[in-house]
Amino acid sequence: MASGKVIPGYGHAVLRKTDPRFICELEFAQEFIKGSNLIELVKANYEVIPEVLGATGKIKNPFPNVDCGSGALLMHYGLTQHDYYTVLFGVARAFGVSAGQVWSRALGMPIERPNSYDLEHLIAMTKK
Repeated sequence: MASGKVIPGYGHAVLRKTDPRFICELEFAQEFIKGSNLIELVKANYEVIPEVLGATGKIKNPFPNVDCGSGALLMHYGLTQHDYYTVLFGVARAFGVSAGQVWSRALGMPIERPNSYDLEHLIAMTKK
């Protein structure tokens, strides 16, 4: 904390409360993974860390995000190679976007296109 670095698994760019995905992970673990030391550690951290981070007065959201519990769940189920956690995160995002696209097509919605800016436009935007 003294170094000013991010505390992995805590805080969220948008949410200002505990990430509901973390709550789902914790509830799943409490139902299906009873007695796991990793899950007990996640629960203990959830009870202590937000208060400690909040007491610093520097952190707007000291609550756990989805990453707080996902690593413990992955390790419990045998995925112990940490290099693959980010890959799984990307794959999960791709599935979510793909599902949205399928529903868009099924409902006859138009193709969504994000705004496209050239470099000159981006430079002009940053000068404002």
